Amino acid sequence: MLISAYAFGGTPEKAVKKAFSEADIYLTPDLLKEYRDVPLALEAEGKINHLQFKTLISGMAAVVSRAEIVNPKRKILICRDPKDDMLLDCCIEAKADFLVTGDADLLNIAELPFNLRIVTPLKFLEEG
Repeated sequence: MLISAYAFGGTPEKAVKKAFSEADIYLTPDLLKEYRDVPLALEAEGKINHLQFKTLISGMAAVVSRAEIVNPKRKILICRDPKDDMLLDCCIEAKADFLVTGDADLLNIAELPFNLRIVTPLKFLEEG
C-alpha cells in the first residue's frame, strides 16, 4: 500500500495519512530492505517516473522515521505469495490489530492462526 500511496496517491495516500494520525506503524528489517529495493526497481523498469520515484523515497523516509522496528521471532508460512508472509511476521511480533493492504494475496487469506484484521485502504478509511 505504501508504494501506491506515495507513487500514485488516491485512497492509499489517504489511508496512510489516517494511519499516521491514529495508529502505530511497525516495520521489520526485511520490510526496510524491500522499501529500499522496490522504488529502485520500479524506476528502472519504467513503471514510475523520476518525480514519482522522489515522492516515493520521501514518503518511505517519513514512514521509516515514524515506525517502530520489530524483529520477528517466528516465521509464518500462510500466504499464497510467500514474499507477503513477512508482513504477517511483522504483525505477529508487533501484536498489531490490523494490516491495511491492497494485496489480494493477503486480503484473500480465509483464516489466520492469530488475531489480525486485514483490510483494504478504503475499508480502513470507512471505519474511522
